[in-house]
Amino acid sequence: MTLLIVIGLQNLSETLFSVAPADADAYIVEGVLADGESAVVAAVAEIEPPISELLQTASVEKGGRIAKKCLSCHSFEADAPHRIGPALHGIVGRNIATASGFAYSKTLSGLGGELGGIWDNETLNAFLKSPQKYAPGTNMSFIGLRKAKDRADIIAYLTSLKN
Repeated sequence: MTLLIVIGLQNLSETLFSVAPADADAYIVEGVLADGESAVVAAVAEIEPPISELLQTASVEKGGRIAKKCLSCHSFEADAPHRIGPALHGIVGRNIATASGFAYSKTLSGLGGELGGIWDNETLNAFLKSPQKYAPGTNMSFIGLRKAKDRADIIAYLTSLKN
């Protein structure tokens, strides 16, 4: 009798609480494409205007405010000493890794010394966007500035700091 009750309850519960496999199209996630049985994430690249275009409307004042994030590692005043990072006064137009008295990483030293790279608007934009991607192995631990407008504002601020 007990066996009949257990089997009966099991059949009843399967009927009441049946679990059907999920429908693949039940919830569509934007940016994901179905590819057979596996899902492939579609790469959607955000298109940024050129930095030269953004610099036309960049704000030196906003750049100064944004640059306050950098004060724990960098100084911006003329003839200021280096901190964890090099002093940034007069950096625009200067060769990469050439501030006297600062020990740069091998990566940045290679970009400046051997390749003769210059901190121009394009180079600064790429570095500020993602220092680790621009110069893999750099000692700079800052993750970067995601917003192109913020990078343009900081570059405008750095450009205003002349020797």
